[in-house]
Amino acid sequence: MPQLILYACPVGSLAQQIEAYFKLSQQRCGPNAAHAYMPHCTLTGFFEDEEKAIAQYTTALESLLLKYQKHIPNPPISLKQLTFRPDWHGIELEASGLKRLVAEFAAQVRSPTRRSPIRLKDWLHLSLAYEFDPAHEVTLKRSARDLIDLSASVSWHLNLYQRSTDHGWQCHSSQALG
Repeated sequence: MPQLILYACPVGSLAQQIEAYFKLSQQRCGPNAAHAYMPHCTLTGFFEDEEKAIAQYTTALESLLLKYQKHIPNPPISLKQLTFRPDWHGIELEASGLKRLVAEFAAQVRSPTRRSPIRLKDWLHLSLAYEFDPAHEVTLKRSARDLIDLSASVSWHLNLYQRSTDHGWQCHSSQALG
């Protein structure tokens, strides 16, 4: 049964900076868990449903985005700060309008074949590095500070992804926010 998830993905200069950081951090420190994903903010947990139900989710996203577009502030996601913890580095985000849209999405889509409820994410963030060797913390932190400028231009896309068994990704819907 397909595993689905809703992400907000950055596009533009900030996304390019994050990609450059991922490349440099992997060269300098080897892979960490963040390298297994594209730059993103997780909006829901994974949920499983049958292939035939995916169209219902994409249709709901499109209609909700049309409904909420006027109520989502510009920018739709605010970059609060770079955060460096011993076990996680990333960008903390804020997106109250987007959170309301995602909550309505979870409540509105009623699929009889979905195995569990859609879980909403409360802590919005974009991970840069986690599950890394503690000896690399200083290098990762310095690289992030050198490469990532939170004032860089960025727009966001609301994407519905399916994770495949080989850990690949298929995007079923990509809608520009704002």
